[in-house]
Amino acid sequence: MPALSIPALHASHAGTWLNRGGTTRALGKGEAIMAAADTPLLMLNAPLVATRLGYPDLSGLDLLELYAFVHPAKFVVPTPKGLAHALDLPEPASDDTVPALLQAAAGKLLDRCTAEDWQEREGAWSALQSLARLRWPWAQVLVPHIRQPERAEKWLFSRLPEWEEAPERPQPAQVAIDEFEIDARLERLTGEGAERREGQRAYSREAGRVFAPREKRRAPHILLAQAGTGIGKTLGYLAPASLWAEKSQGTVWVSTYTKNLQRQLRRESTRAWPAERPDGSKPVVVRKGRENYLCLLNLEDALQGGFGGRAAVLAHLVARWAAYTQDGDMIGGDLPGWLGTLFRQRAIRSLTDQRGECVYAGCPHYRKCFIERAARASAQADLVIANHALVMINAARGRDHAQRPTRIVFDEGHHVFDAADSTFAAALTGQEAVELKRWIVGPERGSRGRRRGLAARLADVASYDEAGGNAVAAACEAAEALPGTGWLQRIADGTPSGPIEALLAAVRAATYSRDESGGQEAGYGIETEAAQLDGYLVEMAQQAAVALAEIRQPLLKLGVRLEALVTDPPDWLDGPGRARIEGARHSLAWRADTLAAWEALLNRLGGPADPDFVDWLAVDRSDAREFDIGIHRRFLDPMKPFAQVVLEPAHGVMLTSATLRDGEDWLGAIARSGAAHIEAQPLLAAAESPFDYANNAEVLIVTDVKKGDLAGLAGAYARIIEACGGGVLGLFTAIRRLRVVHGRIADRLAREGLPLYAQHVDPIDTGTLVDIFRDDPRASLLGTDALRDGVDVPGESLRCVAMEQVPWPKPSILHRARRAAGGGGAHDDAIIRARLAQAFGRLIRSKDDRGHFVVLSPAFPSRLLSAFPKGTPVIRCTLDEALQRLAGGLSSAPAPDEAREQERG
Repeated sequence: MPALSIPALHASHAGTWLNRGGTTRALGKGEAIMAAADTPLLMLNAPLVATRLGYPDLSGLDLLELYAFVHPAKFVVPTPKGLAHALDLPEPASDDTVPALLQAAAGKLLDRCTAEDWQEREGAWSALQSLARLRWPWAQVLVPHIRQPERAEKWLFSRLPEWEEAPERPQPAQVAIDEFEIDARLERLTGEGAERREGQRAYSREAGRVFAPREKRRAPHILLAQAGTGIGKTLGYLAPASLWAEKSQGTVWVSTYTKNLQRQLRRESTRAWPAERPDGSKPVVVRKGRENYLCLLNLEDALQGGFGGRAAVLAHLVARWAAYTQDGDMIGGDLPGWLGTLFRQRAIRSLTDQRGECVYAGCPHYRKCFIERAARASAQADLVIANHALVMINAARGRDHAQRPTRIVFDEGHHVFDAADSTFAAALTGQEAVELKRWIVGPERGSRGRRRGLAARLADVASYDEAGGNAVAAACEAAEALPGTGWLQRIADGTPSGPIEALLAAVRAATYSRDESGGQEAGYGIETEAAQLDGYLVEMAQQAAVALAEIRQPLLKLGVRLEALVTDPPDWLDGPGRARIEGARHSLAWRADTLAAWEALLNRLGGPADPDFVDWLAVDRSDAREFDIGIHRRFLDPMKPFAQVVLEPAHGVMLTSATLRDGEDWLGAIARSGAAHIEAQPLLAAAESPFDYANNAEVLIVTDVKKGDLAGLAGAYARIIEACGGGVLGLFTAIRRLRVVHGRIADRLAREGLPLYAQHVDPIDTGTLVDIFRDDPRASLLGTDALRDGVDVPGESLRCVAMEQVPWPKPSILHRARRAAGGGGAHDDAIIRARLAQAFGRLIRSKDDRGHFVVLSPAFPSRLLSAFPKGTPVIRCTLDEALQRLAGGLSSAPAPDEAREQERG
């Protein structure tokens, strides 16, 4: 296997190296940029190399692109070490050996293309011809290694399998499962000879109680189950769930908040269910929102000229992946997360159904659609793994050929409140209004793509049904009142067009006039409560409400006409046509509901406040650039609609998490479960973690890093990472501080062989950053809220969690209202303790894990310390003392009694 002789470039925070002609040498950034501009160079993750060199236009022969072509739908950590492991090559010993590794890896990938057992050969030659026409840098390198097949290769869309219709699953039988059956099933799932954990057994029995027959309508069994880390809650609830599904022939929905847990659930479920039933159907299905899946019609459009430049190359690599993917999931599935960042993340989103413009059976690829396949499979499944938002939406709309969820386990249950808060929100913003106009009217002149308006999508209906055709025409005419392209600039220029833009201009003016920051927060969004509004803004709101009603009315009429067509179908309406009309009815109902919510929001402006809602005006900005303007509405308690939509129709619901309750207090957990809004008393259960926190963890509260001292904060992070030798997860409450700290210390740490990665800095998606962090025990990772919860990095790769300060809630208008309703400071303290508990939970993931939790806050209230597990030592100390303890590990001598917090009662 000869290495590829093309020169290779590697850049890290420690320096830059180039291998040319078999010799590797260090060089400066300027020389590296000149070398890359002179001739294409081999590199790994070109956008990251460009960031390291400070030259965004850098391009070359990116090995990740080659890997995506040769091994679509196969995982690789996008680092030199990860590439070496994936290709069975020796790990690079140091940065200066990486260029030679890149050449060896390229040679091995090219050699794979000539192997007779190359599993992904099908379609490669055809894809390469298209990529060559697009002048993909790798095309000419690959040409000698991929032979032309003897017979012409089938087009991708003809190779994909079709889904089959299946009869609706009958309603589940009413069955009872007893504790002995649950114990036996749990023992089978954990495996013979496995350690018998009484905590897990008790937890599993409690979980079984939600599967009992319901005793009263609208009164489901509700269980709130706290499960400390290490209990084994996944198998704990899968045991009774699989038992009930087997006996009742019903479907259990397990809902998560993070994609990481979805992947874990899919793995764990293989212990309870086979990959396929004898008839070929799948007993376990992962369901996500439509916007997560590849849309084949969008892909076809992209392949046939809808995308240009680099985005067109991405489309062909995605087409390679589509032929080998497990389920077509582009966001968190088996499409490499780094693939989008190599090109444009927007291009990835353009290949999914982001705007709800699906034409259903009108699509030529309908029978092969990944979304439809998943929807139908879930209707026949024993276990559906979904996310909180999808479960709530599916419960509310009850469509997509799937049963309404009636037995639900909400894992990561502490996030149900936040998910409901987003799901049941209303926001009339410029961006949302523009999308609605495009959905109704179609794309504006000059725009590319296949997007079509209602008139084009329902042309056959309009020609057959005069009333339906008139409704479509009326809706399109009324939708001209909505904002169009350039709306932000027109508002900034003081020349809004139409009633909605006029309203948004008034919202913008009112928000800026009430801004309390004095211009100090120029880079951030601003907001003001929707109270005491002037007469002009209220008048504009009323005019906008009239315009929205004029759009909604013909949409409702069109929905009625479509229903009549389905009820009394004409001769020409076949099965696919009926499915298309059913899909259009769903989309119409969704848009009409949105318009009704906007009208209700506008009609209340200027009137008395509704105690159930919180309304505010906002101008959204990023780096001082405005990107949206709007009026927002949230339920003061979003668990009220959650209870009505999700809990009342259900028979059994379980909310479980390691951080469900606040210390020993269940009141907050009950309030945030929705149980208080229905006639059902929740069952409560708690299983303590089996981990030895007293000996395996320490909390260090550093008292001498001053708040606001960015240089001191950066220095503290650098010294902590040095003392730990990497393996540090740094959590920040502000992106700006994260970027400053990273910029000050990354080079210094890299020179010591301690790689540092960061969200919002490195051009890498969050999931891939975690993969990189997990793969290298000497790496450290800085991030924000997304890394505080749901990150599972057991072992040596995570030895320390460091928080820059106490995670106080953001003082927004919504927070202020909920704080007032929830007990003031006690409400804030509960939120903070939950965040601390979630962050601490990243540290100890297995019984062998050991580590430190560091908070760089001189003013850490003792009342927050109950966030940490009982028995965990909590030590207030200086930074120097903390560094000694970090360097010495957990064998360090105990701190003096006066410095140790003994608050564990």
